[in-house]
Amino acid sequence: MKITIVGTGYVGLVSAACFAELGHEVVGVDIDAAKVAMLKLGKSPIYEPGLEELLQSGLKSGKLRFTTKLEEALPDAKILFSAVATPEGEGHRADLRAVFTVAETVAQTIDGNLVFVNKSTVPVGTGAECQKRIDAVLKKRKSSLSVHVVSNPEFLREGMAVPDTMMPDRIIVGLNDDPTFKKLDSKHLLEELYRPITRANKPLLFMSRESAEIVKYASNAFLATKISFINMLTELCEKTGANIRDIAAGMGLDQRIGPKFLHAGIGYGGSCFPKDVKALLATAKEYGLSMPIVEATDKVNRKQRERFIAKILTTLPKKSQVGVWGLAFKPKTDDMREAPSIDVITALIEAGHAVSAFDPVAMNRARPLLPKSVTYAKDVNDAVKKADALLVLTEWDVFRGADLKELKKKMNGKLLFDGRNIYEPDEVRREGLQYFGIGV
Repeated sequence: MKITIVGTGYVGLVSAACFAELGHEVVGVDIDAAKVAMLKLGKSPIYEPGLEELLQSGLKSGKLRFTTKLEEALPDAKILFSAVATPEGEGHRADLRAVFTVAETVAQTIDGNLVFVNKSTVPVGTGAECQKRIDAVLKKRKSSLSVHVVSNPEFLREGMAVPDTMMPDRIIVGLNDDPTFKKLDSKHLLEELYRPITRANKPLLFMSRESAEIVKYASNAFLATKISFINMLTELCEKTGANIRDIAAGMGLDQRIGPKFLHAGIGYGGSCFPKDVKALLATAKEYGLSMPIVEATDKVNRKQRERFIAKILTTLPKKSQVGVWGLAFKPKTDDMREAPSIDVITALIEAGHAVSAFDPVAMNRARPLLPKSVTYAKDVNDAVKKADALLVLTEWDVFRGADLKELKKKMNGKLLFDGRNIYEPDEVRREGLQYFGIGV
């Protein structure tokens, strides 16, 4: 099947490469000419394990190509995915201008019936508004073509986006029946599109468009709440001498709860959880509703970061040299959106400390976001050379395997602030370092 994907960010590019790998003919569209030129060479503009290999494979097979011109990508396409950005806008509401622009432009350009799929994270009611705008354009064109707007939210984890696309927990499709679309069997087309995945017994769940739009926000808000819940308990642990790791282990063995997202730390970041939690609250407000649990999730997340920063600043000697391990908001990505490292490092610099930072892949993206006085180390050892303290802000595997004895030799001081609880406190202390974790 020929499909078109508009937008080549994390979601659009991974989807394009994976659909091509599954045997579909895919055209990726982006207005950024420099990015498209890079993609045509088989180079990925983002770091995501396995993505560049799939990109090159798709280009070589001829199943995948890229263009800046939408009109080149539409002929013979059965399905078009809108995967453009929906950043946080005024009042924390999702900025949908790009989504509506794509919808209207498609309606102005198509010469055949089409299933229009919103892949971007959009608030409930967005599909209905897209349908309304598309229908208005087609009416103005005096066209008898049919465009059916469908919701198909993504549930990708950065760093695991390729396997999450190829072997998802579930595929959610939201579509509303309407006699207008009798020329299109949208349900059948989506079933055909995803058949290579559903053959592996991955569930394809159909529901209303509105339900599908809410599922994405509900999923992210629930996972964020689980993170904030365990982080909320860390302060109690520190006051009482309990260990949050033991508590999380005890909770996680309950099959009704499960162990995932119970890892205490300095709070969630990234492009999804912070934005989607706030957007869900903004949507509820528009309908005159309150969501106190979601409000608390956001509040606890902000407090957790502030508590960690306060602990560092009250412990460090004046004008300390601080080594920082990890800048990206999570491992296996170079994404710096809402990364805790930005707030932590900015606070350190403003307090008069010097910072030497290292991240395996995110340093180039971090430079324009961090204070200019930050220096960037060539490796983990370089970052801690003569440091008074070490801060671990991202749980990359290279940090987990650090030789603590050698680490102590390279540092001037002995302070280790473990923002991700990746070390055993007793092991750190045995090597002569002073350990500061989260809830331990």
